Amino acid sequence: MQQDRLSDWLVKHELVHRSLGFDCQGIEIVQIKTEDWDSIAVISYVYGYNYLRSQCAYDVAPGGFLASVYHLTRIEYDIDKPEEVCIKVFAPRNNPRIPSVFWIWRSADFQERESYDMLGILYYNHPRLKRILMPESWIGWPLRKDYIIPNFYEIQDAH
Repeated sequence: MQQDRLSDWLVKHELVHRSLGFDCQGIEIVQIKTEDWDSIAVISYVYGYNYLRSQCAYDVAPGGFLASVYHLTRIEYDIDKPEEVCIKVFAPRNNPRIPSVFWIWRSADFQERESYDMLGILYYNHPRLKRILMPESWIGWPLRKDYIIPNFYEIQDAH
């Protein structure tokens, strides 16, 4: 199967990672340490993953880690099914700092900003890391599982 080539390459070059298996579409899922993500992101781009299809983030568990997920695609001419990989980077809740990949894949711009806005993950070296959905004055990170909803909302009629 062609889908495990990135993981094999990382093993061959002694780069620390953890294989999390394959998803239902056969796409390899790889876990990378936060401190290794910037170099492995560059290596992935050089290796041929030239398109960041999506970036998202989620709260693993209340009080647990936050995860930033990158879906990378290798786009080449004359290929019917491009090779894809899913890379997960976990960050501790108390200091969720992950290197930004904006300088590698420009499509990460708004996606990393949304992850910051909703979960509070700081993507350092991002040129414009600020809230994108919530007002700048908003306190807290709404998609964290331990988020306490403020009780100052006004209920408005939809009429």
